[in-house]
Amino acid sequence: MGNELSTPHDGPPQVLKARDIPSIVKYIKSPACRRICVMLGAGVSTAAGIPDFRSPGTGLYSNLQRLNLPYPEAVFEINYFRENPVPFYTLARELYPGRFRPTITHTFVKLLADHKLLDTCFTQNIDTLERQAGVPGDKIVEAHGSFASQHCIECHAAFDGAKMKEAVEKGNIVRCGECGGLVKPDIVFFGESLPPAFHMTVPRLREADLLIVIGTSLTVRPFASLTTLVPEGCPRVLINMDPAGDIGTRPDDVVLLGRCDDIVRKICRELGWEKELDREWAKTEIMKPLDALTGATLEAREGRAAPVADLAEVAPPLEPATEAGGIAPTVTEAEIEDARVEAEVETLTTQIEKGLELSEEEGPREPLTTTITPEEPQPSTATENKEALEVPEASRNVNDAPPEREENAAPAKEKL
Repeated sequence: MGNELSTPHDGPPQVLKARDIPSIVKYIKSPACRRICVMLGAGVSTAAGIPDFRSPGTGLYSNLQRLNLPYPEAVFEINYFRENPVPFYTLARELYPGRFRPTITHTFVKLLADHKLLDTCFTQNIDTLERQAGVPGDKIVEAHGSFASQHCIECHAAFDGAKMKEAVEKGNIVRCGECGGLVKPDIVFFGESLPPAFHMTVPRLREADLLIVIGTSLTVRPFASLTTLVPEGCPRVLINMDPAGDIGTRPDDVVLLGRCDDIVRKICRELGWEKELDREWAKTEIMKPLDALTGATLEAREGRAAPVADLAEVAPPLEPATEAGGIAPTVTEAEIEDARVEAEVETLTTQIEKGLELSEEEGPREPLTTTITPEEPQPSTATENKEALEVPEASRNVNDAPPEREENAAPAKEKL
């Protein structure tokens, strides 16, 4: 799997004054810190209301079992996609960019770029929330791909994103107008290699002055191995709910356990960036606020006009004061955030469950396919990086990858 938890370093730090937020901030402000690399995992996006994939009962894999998949991970397995693209397109319709708002943590990465401190943001997430937060595209490396682009899986022709999104939202399977092959977003499936940009950018970690790892358990290689590639004297900061990987084994490792957004806000407050953080995060609300999304979803599903009561149902109740003049307990921001995220996750998983319901009474449907003409090819400017660091070729650990399926299986009905 990924990096195993190791024995913590018990000696004093060598670069930092101490292993705490004030020392990290002091280092960031110093002339010694000019190149910050960031690694983002699913924990960053769960605060946006996007459920992770593997959590029992609430993860997306659990909800995809309604389609009688041979194994939950088959939805991201390339050979199974060729045989039956319906499960992936059903999931893609619910996860397509534009439905979720970037988090405070995504905005923090943008601030690092704004202050000319961000070298590279490596992300495991496929939701493109880094881009939506305003992080420059040339600073982002989407290790497992994303919805930002799409290609034919056979002839590799590129396709227009707006046309692809329109087809997916209509529930259509998309095929290539040139060769008839299936088209999918450039998300790395089991059985596919990681994007070339990942391998070409990894050497930048050798020059990092600071590594910040946020919201990942560091269990999926080769992404997890990136933490070992920064210089020995480079401080490494883990912001996560639980310890992860080998962070904590070096003298200048700092482990900050808790909510990503809460810890990031504390760092920004120490840096004097808190007002800037709130200002930049407020700009992301115009895309599609989470509360508005929840309300629209509930109105459409249940025919109700006011979504306010739904959040109240999951929010912690306010206890009345027991005596005259007494003070009623207050609900903290963290509890309100918990309630909001819980409501978002429940809404999304319900949507997915509804999308995956197959009526036996309707009988077989005729395939509904959208054919799109490829975009004009652009001349490639990328060059091979001869200094690329060696990392495992498999896109994920072999123990994570599902077994390959035979390719002579019956074709799927191409209608969601």
